[in-house]
Order: sequence, then C-alpha cells, then structure tokens
Amino acid sequence: MSKRRGIEASAAVAEAVAAANVDVIAAYPITPQTHIVERISEIVADGILDAEFICVESEHSALSACLGSAAVGARTFTATAGQGLELMHEVLYVTASMRLPVVMVVANRALSGPLNVWGDHSDVMAARDCGWIQYFAENAQEVYDLTICAFRIAEDHRCLFPVMVNMDGFHVSHVVEPVELLDRDAVASFLPPNRYPLPLHPDRPVTMGAFAPPVLYTECRTAQEEALRATFPVIKEAWDDFANRFGRRYAPVETYRLDGAECVLVVMGSFAETAAAVIDRLRDAGKPVGLIRLRLWRPFPFAEIRQALSNARIVIVCDRSISYGGPGGPVCSELKAALFGHAHQPRIVSFIAGLGGRDILPEQFASMVDRATEIVERNLPVDYEIIGVRQ
Repeated sequence: MSKRRGIEASAAVAEAVAAANVDVIAAYPITPQTHIVERISEIVADGILDAEFICVESEHSALSACLGSAAVGARTFTATAGQGLELMHEVLYVTASMRLPVVMVVANRALSGPLNVWGDHSDVMAARDCGWIQYFAENAQEVYDLTICAFRIAEDHRCLFPVMVNMDGFHVSHVVEPVELLDRDAVASFLPPNRYPLPLHPDRPVTMGAFAPPVLYTECRTAQEEALRATFPVIKEAWDDFANRFGRRYAPVETYRLDGAECVLVVMGSFAETAAAVIDRLRDAGKPVGLIRLRLWRPFPFAEIRQALSNARIVIVCDRSISYGGPGGPVCSELKAALFGHAHQPRIVSFIAGLGGRDILPEQFASMVDRATEIVERNLPVDYEIIGVRQ
C-alpha cells in the first residue's frame, strides 16, 4: 500500500502527480520549482505516467495550456514559483472564475527587486485574492499528501475550483526527508476519476469565460465568492477521509499546546516546525505560550481562528512578506479582520521575518514572545517590527 523513501520534497510532488494519474502537465522551469517539473518530465518520458507534458515558453503560457486541458476534462497539473506565479497572474483569475480544477504547487519565493531566488511568501501573497483555494505544507510528507488531496478537492463537483499548494522554497522544496509514498491503487481508491461536468467538445458546444457588462459582473463575482466559501466543508471532508484511510490528519487551523496559553504564536509554512520546538522550550520554562499553524489560507477559516484564539491575551503573527504601506504583514491583517468586532479582543502584534530566504532562528521566535509581551504590558504604539534587520 505504501513505501517509505528518503526523497526531496520536489520529487515527492512529482510522485504525487504520478500517483494521481494526471493527464496533462504544462510547466516552465523556474528556481526553486524546477526540480518538480524536471522529475515529472522524467516520469512521463520513462513511461511511468501516461500523460502529455507540454513544454511552453513562459508561465503565462503554462497556465493558459492548463486552462484549456482542464476545460476538456483532463486532470491537469502545473507548478511555479516567484516571478513565474506573477507572470501567470492574469490567467490565475480566469482559471478561478471559469471554475477549472487545475492543481498547482508553488515553491514560494521572494519577488524582485532586488533579484532573489530564495524563499518567502511574497509571491503567494501577491496572488491571495485571485479566487483559488490556497493552503500551506510544512514539509515533504505534507506537500505529497496535500497535493494528492488537491485533486480530490478541485475536481469535486461541489467545489470545482483550482487549488494552489504552497511549500517554502528551498527550506522545503530542496530538503530530502523520509516520505511515505502511496501506491497507485491506494490513491485511486481515494481519488475518483475526473468527471468535469461541462467539458469543451465540438459536438456539445458551450460558452466559457464570456463577456460580462456592468449589469452582470457584480452578480458573477458574488456567485464566485459564495461558491469559494462553500468549498470549506469539501476541503475538510477530503482531509478527514485522507486521515481515515492513511493516518495523517490535516485541518484548516492546527493548534499546538494551547492549553492555558495566554500568548499564541501564529505561523504558516515550514518555520512552524522551528516555532513548535521553541514553544516546548518556553513551556518548560513556565511561560504560558502556544502555537497555531494556519494551514488553509483561502477560503479563510474565520470561525476556527476565533475559536482557537478564544482564550489568548496576546497574539503574535509571524509573516514572511511585507504588506507595503499597510499595518503589518498580510496574515496579521487577516487575523485582525477575523477578530474585529468580537467580544474577545486579544492584542495582535505583527512581526515580519524570514524574507528572501533568511532563516528564522529559535532565539528570534523567543524574542518575539518577549517583545510582544513588552509591547502589550507597556501599551506601546507599535504596528509591526521587522526581525533581523542589519544595522
């Protein structure tokens, strides 16, 4: 049913694509995503996966090709990173509004300028409102599992939205870890065949992505927003079924040592693992701290966040991108919006760290706790702080 191998996370994504028996892959190589499509191209060339691998001239063309293949009912995959995601930007909106179940893995990377090929969350935050389901993996096993789940979620007729699986560039994408790989029969039992309900076909013509004047556009966008929010139970159902079958459970909001925690750290992505180790150390020292791993980014899990933070006095949000000119990082803004107007109002303190691939060290997480406590106890007028700026 499964086998355990030491494998790079990028190769684990390729194995998930093969296990899902994908029909079409269209992609353009870009660091740090290149290893994903490099390995998939080998799998297709070796006959392990019977699929069309479309070599294109740009990321814009890659997602455009995926749009067409998904529209005829083919199970479709692509991957990108950084500037490549931004070059796709126009087509991201089209894919979502046409309700095409494309799956994409993004090896999250900093954006220019200056040019930087290392990891942070700038690329996905620039695309956060494009209408895709978006979630984050912490390590190689998670990105493998969550890529398989993405096909199940995207193709469910109650959903029919593209899914973006995010993993940190280099900190996850290039790390070799033991991964439990499922065989194709196991994946096939979890992932039913793709039956896109309105496939393009010359014998049954339909119109997709039509023109919408002002009298229709608002209604179209409202329907899309309501439909995206309605995917929430479908996502949870897929993750619960995966857990029941294979023993690895995922949730929109994952908590760690929140019992009695007055100060809660909120993190997305691979650095949550470092943060968890710091929480253990601080707990052993008697500090009432806990951790939230925010896994589901869109649709945003408002109720789950409110419940998880219902007893917190201080909330520390660690972002890996800057919302320029704003009140802190993008995740911090979402947390503030989620908690605004509710009876329980913890003080939210924003920190920005890990930009451009810089490590977030354990002592920096510990310093965030100390600094946030100082800001709250002294009632300092601090919107956000950037960690690790060299003087």
